[in-house]
Amino acid sequence: MPRRSRVLSGALVATALLLTSIGVGTVAAGADAGAATAPDAHAGHTTAVSAAASPEDPDGDGYIPANPPVTGVTPSTKEPPHRYFHEFQANCSVTHTAPDDPIVYPQQPGKSHDHTFMGNTTTDAHSTTASLAAGSTTCLAPGDRSAYWMPTLYDGDEPVLPVGPQVIYYKAGVTDYTSVRPFPKGLRYVVGSPTQSAQEFRDHKGFVEGWECGDSFFNVDFPADCPDRRDVQVNIRFQAPSCWDGRNLDTPDHQSHMAYPVVNPGTNNNICPASHPVALPMIEFKMAFPVNGDLSRVRLASGASYSFHYDFFNAWDEPTLRAMVGHCIVGGLQCDARGYDQNHPEAGAALDEHYELP
Repeated sequence: MPRRSRVLSGALVATALLLTSIGVGTVAAGADAGAATAPDAHAGHTTAVSAAASPEDPDGDGYIPANPPVTGVTPSTKEPPHRYFHEFQANCSVTHTAPDDPIVYPQQPGKSHDHTFMGNTTTDAHSTTASLAAGSTTCLAPGDRSAYWMPTLYDGDEPVLPVGPQVIYYKAGVTDYTSVRPFPKGLRYVVGSPTQSAQEFRDHKGFVEGWECGDSFFNVDFPADCPDRRDVQVNIRFQAPSCWDGRNLDTPDHQSHMAYPVVNPGTNNNICPASHPVALPMIEFKMAFPVNGDLSRVRLASGASYSFHYDFFNAWDEPTLRAMVGHCIVGGLQCDARGYDQNHPEAGAALDEHYELP
C-alpha cells in the first residue's frame, strides 16, 4: 500500500472561523483549535443545514445526539512505540449515482447535485442508520455497510465512474494511535465544501495530494498534462477530520461535531483538541477515475475541480469494525481489507478469507 502522508501543520487555532469562511482548513493561531466550525459546509446545495425532519432528527434541527454520549475523555498526549503505519483499507466499489444526499437533504430525493455512491447498495435520500444496517454492500468486508459518496465526475456530459474497489483508508490521525476507538454507529459528516475557492481547497487540512495524473501531483485543477495512456487515471486523495465531540452524530452544518487533530504545544505530536477529545479513525479517500488525456471537458457535478468534497455515514457491523480498529490501528499495522499486514504475517489477520469475523 504505497502512500504519501500529509504532515499536519503546526499552526494552532485560538479564534473560531468567521461565519463566512468555508471548510475547516482555514485557521487562526492559538491552543485549542478544534472547535472551529464551517457553517457553509455543504452550501453548494441550496442550504447548509438539514431542512426537513427525518426519522433520526424528528424536529429537523440538524442535531442527532449520540446515545449514549462519550464523556470523561481528555485528549491523549501519550507517545506509544513508534510505528510508521497504523491503518487498514476499506475497499468499496461504486453502486449507483443519484441526485440524493441523506445527510444534507434527508427525505428529499432529487434535491442534491448528482453523487456517486460506494459501499451500501441501498443509499438514497431516505437512508437512516437502521436502513443502512439492513442493506448490502460492495465493500470487500460484508460487515462494512457504511455509505460513502462524492460528487459525480463528468467528461462532458458522460459520467466517469471509478472501476473496481476504491481505496478508503482508515488511519490514526493522532500520535497516540492506541487511543483511537471505532466510529459510533450512525456517525455521519461532510468533508470539504462544494463552494470552497481554489485556495481554500489547497489550504484545507484534508488536502493530501490534490488531483493527480501520471507524474503530476498537488494539483488544484484537473491536470493539464495528463498522459493519454490506457494505464493512466486521474486520482484524488483527501483526508477527513478524526476527532469527535463525543456528543453528536450530526450537527446542522454536518461538520462541527468533528475536528482535525492539532499539534500539542512544545512537541511535534498530533492530538485531538479539548473541544473534540475523542480520537476516531481518520478516513482518507483515494479515488481513481478512468479518464486521461485532454481533461478540458472534465468537471464535477458540484462545479469546478476544487469543489471536491465527500460524505461518510457509518453503518459498520460493530464487532467487525472493533476488530479491525483494534488489530490494525491500535496494533500499529499496515493492513489490507482483511486486516492482514504482509510485512507482519506473524500478527495474523482480523478477518477470515471471506472478510468476515472468524
